[in-house]
Amino acid sequence: MESSHAGAAAPHYFVPQPSNWPMVGSIAMLLTMSGAATLINHQPGIGTPLMLAGIAVLVYMLFGWFGTVAAESEAGSYGKPVDASFRWGMGWFIFSEVMFFASFFGALFYARNITMPLLGDFDHHRILWPGFDATWPNAGPAGTVEPFTKISAWPIPTINTILLVTSGGTLTLAHHALQQGARSLAVRWMIVTLLLGFAFVGVQANEYIHAYHELNLRLSSGIFGSTFFMLTGFHGCHVLIGAIMLTVVTFRLARGHFTPDHHFGFEAAAWYWHFVDVVWIGLYLVVYWL
Repeated sequence: MESSHAGAAAPHYFVPQPSNWPMVGSIAMLLTMSGAATLINHQPGIGTPLMLAGIAVLVYMLFGWFGTVAAESEAGSYGKPVDASFRWGMGWFIFSEVMFFASFFGALFYARNITMPLLGDFDHHRILWPGFDATWPNAGPAGTVEPFTKISAWPIPTINTILLVTSGGTLTLAHHALQQGARSLAVRWMIVTLLLGFAFVGVQANEYIHAYHELNLRLSSGIFGSTFFMLTGFHGCHVLIGAIMLTVVTFRLARGHFTPDHHFGFEAAAWYWHFVDVVWIGLYLVVYWL
């Protein structure tokens, strides 16, 4: 088997063999979304098994498809043209994620800085919304939302910020170690990164439990509750996905995959992780502090 370094210097553009994995992924998405739609519409019986079956097929597809790509890379099939395609693909994917979160931050801005002051002016306050208080966090017109307490920036969100920012630093150290050929050191730094990343997920789960049971802050807590859980929840899902990606990268590193000059699989996961770091910093400032 050729090394992945040899693949990096290959002049050709690799054309893969016909694959069944896209069809398997389509089936997985069909099963998952059909099950979720059934559950949302409160249809008894088949919703949960259908969705779980879809998730199982999706996990199978991810292992199989990415395993095929990793094997092709390690066999030396990917040259510079393929590497450029991967970089463009990952770049556009992260750009789509930027737009994804921009829509949520935009919803928060619109509700807080445009809609709320408009509803709080004299005419709306007197005629349409008696008892409405145009302050943030907002609980809607009087009596429509149960009283709740906003989560303070200290200590839980600040601890999570420290965990995530530190994990970005340890990931960078792992990358530098790989570039210098120090594989064992790179693996150790990756393990530290994973511990910090999964700790973030655990602390956020504890934050949600605290919010629901002690602060009465729920998804139904007006516009504040819906935007809070929408932003933090989707970000938490992205952190979990990123941590899974980095776990795979760590196992590949330990098995001898990647070389100092050919390791885009590592870089792609690192790009994604730094992206969720930046999103969290914005979220920490806008949601918890302002």
